[in-house]
Amino acid sequence: MTGNPKTIMLVCAAGMSTSMLVRKMTDAAEKNKVNVNIFATSASDAHDKLAAEHPDVLLLGPQVRYLAADFKAELSIPVAVINMQDYGLMKGDRVLQTALDLIA
Repeated sequence: MTGNPKTIMLVCAAGMSTSMLVRKMTDAAEKNKVNVNIFATSASDAHDKLAAEHPDVLLLGPQVRYLAADFKAELSIPVAVINMQDYGLMKGDRVLQTALDLIA
């Protein structure tokens, strides 16, 4: 793993379900030697975390997809809603690839 890590921020309603997905994404990143920092937060804490962490990409859980337009309007980083099937099946490798594709 070389270079500065890219930071991936996940947002969901309470921050709980995405924390499991963060673990799966981290496992996939380690397996593929991808240098990333991945964390999850609740929608209510999202703005504080954005200011503190300066992520390279913001991924929203399907349950908070209604926030996408607002985040896209106010942020200069890529914002996307996690694919519902990937989210439901906790496909960390696919969600990680989505984030990396958005950053590239």
